[in-house]
This record gives sequence, structure tokens and C-alpha cells, in this order.
Amino acid sequence: MFGFLKSKNPVPASPPTPANEDRGSWFTRLKSGLAKTRDKLGAQISGLFGTGRQLDSSFYEELETVLISADVGIKATENLIEALKIQAKRERFTEASQLYQGLHDALVTLLQPIEKPLNTDGAKPFVIMMAGVNGAGKTTSIGKLAHYFQAQGKTVLLAAGDTFRAAAREQLIAWGERNHIAVISQNGGDAAAVVYDAVQAAMARGIDIVLADTAGRLTTQLHLMEEIKKVKRVIHKALPGAPHETLIVLDANNGQNALAQVKAFDEALNVTGLIITKLDGTAKGGVLAALAHLRANAPDKAPIPLRFIGVGESLEDLRPFKAEEFVSALLGRPS
Repeated sequence: MFGFLKSKNPVPASPPTPANEDRGSWFTRLKSGLAKTRDKLGAQISGLFGTGRQLDSSFYEELETVLISADVGIKATENLIEALKIQAKRERFTEASQLYQGLHDALVTLLQPIEKPLNTDGAKPFVIMMAGVNGAGKTTSIGKLAHYFQAQGKTVLLAAGDTFRAAAREQLIAWGERNHIAVISQNGGDAAAVVYDAVQAAMARGIDIVLADTAGRLTTQLHLMEEIKKVKRVIHKALPGAPHETLIVLDANNGQNALAQVKAFDEALNVTGLIITKLDGTAKGGVLAALAHLRANAPDKAPIPLRFIGVGESLEDLRPFKAEEFVSALLGRPS
């Protein structure tokens, strides 16, 4: 049987943290969350760009090694270094310290195409389908997204579409209780049926946003990839035009493996956005640059937006991605 959790009162008794919370507070958490990547990437870059270091071939070779070791990726690294060489020649720089601002700006320029905050005003209910490999933090991200959208004054409903993992339903129900919102669930059964029922319930109740969980799956599990395609088709059947957003959740610890995950899910689902989780637990935060460069050689396809990044365990530690904030937290604000 399908079930609701607190379906009569989807609005929390006490309002969550406002979405436009103090930016200084978020930047502090972001900087703290990127500590491991900054210790690996930022510290080495600071040393490279030290006073007196000449801009020669050995400098660029060392910078290339540092960037690739932080999972920036070969193509994105080549793009950054070429941009720095062009600037150095144009400005007639001779010392590395003169180019530090240039690196900061080049990284921001590389990342800005994937800085596109998610706008959920185009439909009601606005249906967001969540997917990803096992252990990426998908269900936890749903709970945090519910909190984030509630802070914007939106009503939210959760769909427990992960019917494979034993504890997934209970975990999502716990998030529903924490956020005081409704959860549509079923003891076992078909994931597509659960999500279909959730969309129908949201339409009947005037809910703003549906967050649909799905089971984690490896991209090599072809039968499960076919199953998630079915879930998407059923969502569209329940509400033509939905899902309005198909988000893939990626664990930052996977580094360059995240690229293969995006490609596989994109082929199956036509991904419209990304969430990067667990940036606080890895030194591979440079993978964001690689993701930004993923479609650089496909002019007919726009870059896949990075909608949110996660840098901690608290409800407030999942926030929209902003390129300037990210680079400044990673490298420090140039003087």
C-alpha cells in the first residue's frame, strides 16, 4: 500500500534557515569544506606563484602537474594553461606572481558556464527526478533540497522511489519527518508506480515541488538503466512535460570517474543538472573544472549545469553553485 507521512501539514512548524542567509556564513562553510582540496591544490599553487618565480616552460609544466593531480582533468588543464600563456604574452608578464589573478579569473571563466541556479517557477508541481550511482548521497541530498526549497516558501513532497535498498524508504521518511513534509512510499513494489502516485498526489494537493528518489545503480547495470528510463517515462505520463529537472548526484571522491557517470546517465536520461556532494571529504574538488569542460568539444550541446554543491553534513551545507565563490574559497581571494 502507498502511504503518506504528515500529509495534512506539509509546511514545517518552524521556518527553516532562509535561502538568502548571510553570504559570509555560507562562504565560511564553503571555504572550510574545500580545505582538503585547498591544502593539496591551493597550497601547491601558492608555492608555484611565489615571488621571484619566472614564467618559463618548467613553471607551466609544474602547474600542469598540480592541476591534473587535483582532478582538474587533462583537457581543462590544457585550456587553463593556454589561457594563462596568452595573457602572459599579452601583458608581457615575466614573473609567476603577476599571473596569479589570471589563474583565478581563468578558473572562474571556465566554471561560469555551469553556474545556472535552478528555477522551479516554470511548473506546478515542478518535478525533480534524482539519479546516481550507489552511495553518492542521493537520498541525503533530497532531504537537504527539501529544506532549501522550503526556505524559499515552496511546499514539497517526497517520493520514495528507491524500492531496492532496504533502508532507503526509512531514510527518506526520516528526512520527511525532519522537514515536516509528506512522503509517498510503498512497501516494496515498483519504483515507477510510487513516483506516478506521488506526482498525482502533488497535483491534487497543489504542491509546488516533487523530489523523486530512485535507486542507486551502476552505469554498467543495463537492466537497471532501462528501469530508470521507465521511471522517467511514467513521470511524463503522469504529468506531460515532467520531469522538469533530471539531476545526477555525484560523489566528489570519485574524481575523474564522475565524468563517465555523467556520460552514461546523460545518454539514458538526458541529464539537465548535476549535484556534487562530499566536497568536504576529498582533495579532488578540481573535478568541477573537468565537468565544466565535459562538452567543450560538442558545440551543439550546452554544458550541463552544476545546480548544487555539498560541503558538509548539516541541512545548510547544500547550496547553489557559484563559480566566483568556489574559486575564491579554493584559491583565496586575489589581492
